[in-house]
Amino acid sequence: MSVNMIHDTDGLPKIILTEPMGSSTEVLLYGGQVVSWKNERREEMLFMSTKAIWKPPKAVRGGIPICFPQFGNFGSLERHGLARNRMWSLDSSPAPLVPATNNSTVDLILKSTEDDLKIWSQSFELRLRVSISSGKLTLIPRVRNTDNKSFSFMFALRNYLSISDISEVRIEGLETLDYLDNLMNRERYTEQADAITFDGEIDHVYLRTPSKIAIIDHEKKRTFVLRKDGMPDAAVWNPWDKKAKAMPDLGDEDYKSMLCVDSAAVESQIVLKPSEEWKGYQEISTVSSSYCSGQLDPRKVLYGFT
Repeated sequence: MSVNMIHDTDGLPKIILTEPMGSSTEVLLYGGQVVSWKNERREEMLFMSTKAIWKPPKAVRGGIPICFPQFGNFGSLERHGLARNRMWSLDSSPAPLVPATNNSTVDLILKSTEDDLKIWSQSFELRLRVSISSGKLTLIPRVRNTDNKSFSFMFALRNYLSISDISEVRIEGLETLDYLDNLMNRERYTEQADAITFDGEIDHVYLRTPSKIAIIDHEKKRTFVLRKDGMPDAAVWNPWDKKAKAMPDLGDEDYKSMLCVDSAAVESQIVLKPSEEWKGYQEISTVSSSYCSGQLDPRKVLYGFT
């Protein structure tokens, strides 16, 4: 296993994890953000904007930003909260979450500062463990209440997935669920489609989702399998063409090759008493699929049917 700390061309400290089969991931200390995950064939699994801004205080558009203590504009703080544009540190005393022997792992920590307390008056410690093994990227976030009073928060891992073409992708596992439509003032609806496909802008927060979701890319014949725990919701976002052109840090055509499917806790906020800790879990893996020719039943991916 290999863990290497470098400074990228913009001077931001970055940790590179590699594992024996050849896969790798890159994690910025700025934002505690995973910005790359390549498989053993050196194919990039995560999307990064062609116009990403790599200089603070702007969050980097792509990879896996961390949304804490707020998701989107579901509150009075800056969009997606403060964690994604703060400088994190290496965690010198990580909890005994023993990784498997074939994992390459790094532990990061973000502690609230006096300036943060002026924005969000809760004292906290936010930790993140990032691990890779062959074909799998795992993130374990933890939030500890270091305040003398209880507080509540939202949390999300915003997964920018790299896809062939947004019109060639479908999501299985969210059908029949209720969702909040952020394009319709967060009105609550029920998903009617057998699977989610895309022909325009989408910004939904699906509620009480299963622990496993499949994102099937027909053209690449690849399926992302998202497993999660402690984050009951799942946000799905693609800005489509008009909004992409209006975003200064997103290329005009970038929307075609990206899809966000997030592990999230939005509707029911997480509540912590003093000294209590919350732990989440997310694992993204990939499987080769011939789904476009009918050879992969997505129910096998989702539910293990034989």
